[in-house]
Amino acid sequence: MVPISLSLSLSCLGWWTSGLILVLCFLKLICLLVRRQSLARAMDSFPGPPTHWFFGHARELQQTGSLDKMLSWAQQFPYAHQLWVGQFLGFLNIYDPDYAKAVYSRGDPKALDVYNFFLQWIGKGLLLLHGPKWFQHRRLLTPGFHHDSLKSHLSVFAACTHAMLDKWEEKARDGKSFDICYDVGHMTLNTLMQCSFGKRDGDLSQRDDHYHRTVATLTLLVQERIDSFQYHNDFIYWLTPHGRRFLRACQVAHNHTAQVIKERKAALQDKEEQEKIKNQKNLDILDILLSVRDEKEIKLPDADIQAEVDTFMFAGHDTTRSGLSWVLYCMALYPEHQHRCRKEVREILGDQKSFQWEDLGKMTYLTMCVKEAFRLYPPVPQVYRQLSQPVSFIDGRSLPAGSLISLNIYALHRNSSVWPNPEVFDPMRFSRDDVSHRHPYAYMPFSAGPRNCIGQKFAMAEIKVALALCLLRFELVPDFSQLPIKFPQLVLNSKNGIHLYLKPLGLSAEKGLCQE
Repeated sequence: MVPISLSLSLSCLGWWTSGLILVLCFLKLICLLVRRQSLARAMDSFPGPPTHWFFGHARELQQTGSLDKMLSWAQQFPYAHQLWVGQFLGFLNIYDPDYAKAVYSRGDPKALDVYNFFLQWIGKGLLLLHGPKWFQHRRLLTPGFHHDSLKSHLSVFAACTHAMLDKWEEKARDGKSFDICYDVGHMTLNTLMQCSFGKRDGDLSQRDDHYHRTVATLTLLVQERIDSFQYHNDFIYWLTPHGRRFLRACQVAHNHTAQVIKERKAALQDKEEQEKIKNQKNLDILDILLSVRDEKEIKLPDADIQAEVDTFMFAGHDTTRSGLSWVLYCMALYPEHQHRCRKEVREILGDQKSFQWEDLGKMTYLTMCVKEAFRLYPPVPQVYRQLSQPVSFIDGRSLPAGSLISLNIYALHRNSSVWPNPEVFDPMRFSRDDVSHRHPYAYMPFSAGPRNCIGQKFAMAEIKVALALCLLRFELVPDFSQLPIKFPQLVLNSKNGIHLYLKPLGLSAEKGLCQE
């Protein structure tokens, strides 16, 4: 009798469990349908492209390439249009300066429906925080990007760039083109490690290099998850091979950043290092995080330190890698602008053996070329917000609080109502006269408003130094047999890399610039 009773009990338990799962699934479906109805009602006054009954717009974006398809929709629907990833996640996709100003001049939080996909990787650092804690961390970390700190980094920018260019001289000897993206990323990570995370002179270790490769895996997996609505549910995603691969890659990234923190903590135990820190006017990011105390002399929690290091380690090098790679591609593609930039750099340098900080401000034409490259190839092509309060747009339409906004920076920068002949590379768009007459939210490579990129001045200074030194040593020529295929992977990447021919200019005397 006991086995039969036990069997009946297990059978009942199984039925109850199955019933509970069905009820929970039904309730979840009801919640999704209610939210879908709410989002759809909010965007009712905004037309959009036809949606698939199941995929929304996701399948069309995947089949035709999201950048080109978004651009065609932006030309079809002025200001904005509905964008659905599946049937339950809907955004108002905007690409008009006035619409961008209405949202990004405020401090609305990131859309957690998208940015929560980053949470397992970078934690609640500056990218994902909101409210008083975000403000506290932003204020805390801002001194790490102070003007004086950037000036002190100039020699590091130059030394890391020269290490990359030395490798390129070796690669250029056989006269073949090669993909520049990996080496640029290696250089920007090396620069960041030395400027912001306490690494001393020298190239990256094998562990650092492994981290650099892991970031490429993580960005690809997060982008795939954003685009694949069936992966939006955590429970489902962690059961898939993609989800398990993502968790393994996160562990690699966390091990790397934890080791960086551990090594710096150990170094700060040295009395000589402590004195050095006391006498420094400006600390780097990691030293700020490790030394800060609140009014009760309590240190920043380890989880907060880890999250900020994970955030800056990714965002501080991968966006710069993307930006510099596309800038170099533009220089190769438009030789007349490349030659003019090179001439400007040589004139600024004159008889000097190294660049001075003030020289960066004199690189007016080179700066305009960098900005124009960022217009055509923004490092982060799309960003998302969730409205914390209602918003009214210039054309009288509005959205209630809770609505989701997608800002397509790629389409904004190619909006023909703002940028005449938007596909043409024209650095003069960023001359002082042109900029003074342009809408302040027409150009947003580093976002805008109170949540703009904290490291934009750092990135611009690094890119200007790297580009100037590259132009002094090489002539850049595109490989027309392997033109890049634009591909959003959180940052703007190329599916097949960016292949260039590099022709050494033979200016051996200039190889040691800025390395003192």
